[in-house]
Amino acid sequence: MLSRTEMESRSRRRTRIILVHWWRKQSLARQFLWVGSIFTIGAMLLVGLLVTKLIEEAVTRNAAASTALYVDSVIAPLLPDMAKAEPLDEASRRALDETLSQGALGRRLVTFRLWAGDGRILYSSDGDQTGRQFTPSEDLQAALNGRLIAEFNKIDDVESAAERESGLPLLEIYSPVLQPWSGEVVAVTEFYERADDLESDLHRVRVQSWSAVAAVTILFFFGLSTIVVRGSQTISRQRLELQKQIEKLSHLLAQNSALKDRIQRASATTAALNESYLRKLGADLHDGPAQLVAFAALRIDSGILSKAETPPERRSKEVRVIKNSLDEAMREIRDICTGHVLPHVETATLPRILQDLAASYRERTGNDVELRRLDLPEDIPTAAKICTYRFVQEALNNGFKHADGKGQWLDVWGDRRAIKAAVGDAGPGFSTKTGDGGIGLTGMRSRVESLGGTFDVVSSKAGTVVTMTLPLQDMEKIA
Repeated sequence: MLSRTEMESRSRRRTRIILVHWWRKQSLARQFLWVGSIFTIGAMLLVGLLVTKLIEEAVTRNAAASTALYVDSVIAPLLPDMAKAEPLDEASRRALDETLSQGALGRRLVTFRLWAGDGRILYSSDGDQTGRQFTPSEDLQAALNGRLIAEFNKIDDVESAAERESGLPLLEIYSPVLQPWSGEVVAVTEFYERADDLESDLHRVRVQSWSAVAAVTILFFFGLSTIVVRGSQTISRQRLELQKQIEKLSHLLAQNSALKDRIQRASATTAALNESYLRKLGADLHDGPAQLVAFAALRIDSGILSKAETPPERRSKEVRVIKNSLDEAMREIRDICTGHVLPHVETATLPRILQDLAASYRERTGNDVELRRLDLPEDIPTAAKICTYRFVQEALNNGFKHADGKGQWLDVWGDRRAIKAAVGDAGPGFSTKTGDGGIGLTGMRSRVESLGGTFDVVSSKAGTVVTMTLPLQDMEKIA
């Protein structure tokens, strides 16, 4: 079993993995908002505290300086020579008591002390403290060095217990007393001023400074956030577009690979079909015209025409037989040529070519072909014309051969992007799993697929429909 330490370690590791995975799933804008918010709040607090402190110190120092100047102007004439650092005499104490207990100073000052350099109180508005000695505080030491010290509501001196207990907002001020002719610090005055106005001023300053810092920080953060969000959206949009382009390219590559395989298969099949066509052509010539010509040659070689004793009627009959045999051979040769010789596809339009093909088929077979639609553009590549012509020709011939030409129809339509052709009949149909047993459908399929098209056969007891779709956009236009 795992120890408690190992379990806690695994739990922390799992938590880190979850957090890292969650973080990586966030967009750049959200990552910036999270991190930026933390740093912005920290920066705002730091700057706000620093600015507020500086402003409070400045306000407090200015208030203390004005008060110290006023008090010094009133108290200084009442003080004797402080170089001796002795407690004030009775007359000086009485003058200070009267001055500090009435008038403007009486309303503003709560406590007044006069310190010697060794920490003795030479005079205090609280008469009990006069003559007592305390360890000089840091503020008193600073004032003895010639600095004006002011602190608001920070009453932590031992001798200031009464001021702490008063609960009043007080401004504590240490002001050095200088010897007139030498400028040397000979004593320090300490007094506590009621600071109700200063308290409200400091509160207003805090609110204003924090508001200004927060406003500037928020505006700065939102300005940067707007830029980052727009940039993140642009990156996300470009990433999606790039992903779409990659998917499209992958799809095209797959199509090209499939098309390449189809073309290779079609090329191999075409080579085999060419041999089959040649054998079929040779068989047709051998079994048809060649036999008829050989028969005529045998009749000529029989000598009937060359013998003088042959009656004229017999001679005339023999000539008719030979002529009929040769005429039939010529007809079969023309029929064979008609199936293999292309029309003038370069100059004629595809609808015209198909109309002529249908008319030739009617004349040759005696069967009618319903032309349902010939809706095609005029500018069609030559390769597409040839492919469509051979497709329709072979489909009609197969329908005549296997369905006796029953209910044959032709439907061809298209635009500048693709051509679609369908040829059907009302014959008994056949099984498309085993094919028609010949090279017709195989040749049609190979021819169409070699040009990047698709080929399909649907056959049932109600008839057979052969369709093809041929793309034109990327097909080279052969003059």
